[in-house]
Amino acid sequence: MKRSPLADDQVKRFQEDGFLIIPQLFDTDEMDIVRQAARNDHAFKQNAHDLKDSEGGIAKLVLWNKAGEDVFGTVARSPRIVDTMEQLLGDEVYHYHSKMSIKEPYVGGAWEWHQDYGYWYLNGCLYPDMGSALIAVDHNTKANGCLQLLKGSHKMGRIEHGRYGEQTGADPERTDAAKKVQELVYAELAPGDVLFFHSNTLHCSDANKSPDPRWSLLCCYNTKHNNPYKKSHHPFYEPLERSGEDAIREIGVKLFDQAAEFWNPDEDATVGAEEASHKKG
Repeated sequence: MKRSPLADDQVKRFQEDGFLIIPQLFDTDEMDIVRQAARNDHAFKQNAHDLKDSEGGIAKLVLWNKAGEDVFGTVARSPRIVDTMEQLLGDEVYHYHSKMSIKEPYVGGAWEWHQDYGYWYLNGCLYPDMGSALIAVDHNTKANGCLQLLKGSHKMGRIEHGRYGEQTGADPERTDAAKKVQELVYAELAPGDVLFFHSNTLHCSDANKSPDPRWSLLCCYNTKHNNPYKKSHHPFYEPLERSGEDAIREIGVKLFDQAAEFWNPDEDATVGAEEASHKKG
């Protein structure tokens, strides 16, 4: 199904708020494939990094650079996401990396307030012309620790990031001041909803204190003109080949028939370790 470009008011809303939610960008069948692939892929269990919060809760994070031919790479290369991100950021984009954020029932930990560009700045990206698409694999609710965002906080520019307490995040003094003047939004999402947010938008999430898991796939993008000036654990620009509209269903059939893994852990395991080190307390 061919998707229409974003309306002008949607782009304006992103520019003003620093984020945009598009409901049901992926349908139920597609998200069932993504969910089953994630739950049954042994590579997730073997390469998930445990990140403790200040209260001892444990969030799990799996990261990889390559948007390949597997189901997760197919999502990251979907024109529904890529075309939208290019319209929002105003330039050609390439896949910077992807990650699965996992909060298991009752024990899934919190994420402190931070900006993604707070970390990506260190990778040699001169401009914050970057963004992420969070695809809800499960229902994301207040109870299970959905993302929270400060509306318009991307206009503040990059905030100093460092180790404050048990995690690395944004300067809490400045963050506390921002919370007094900017609206706090809980991004409650149904499976298949997608939250697009700017790399300077302040966001966090609470621990999962519910009986429901919260798995979210985040696909992150950089703009072509913002190609890093130095090497890091994330890639330089290379053209992104979009997947087909039915590719998720097609790759899903192949995945379950072959019981394939979604990545080569020997190649990408260090990606997760280095990225997680910036966020781990």
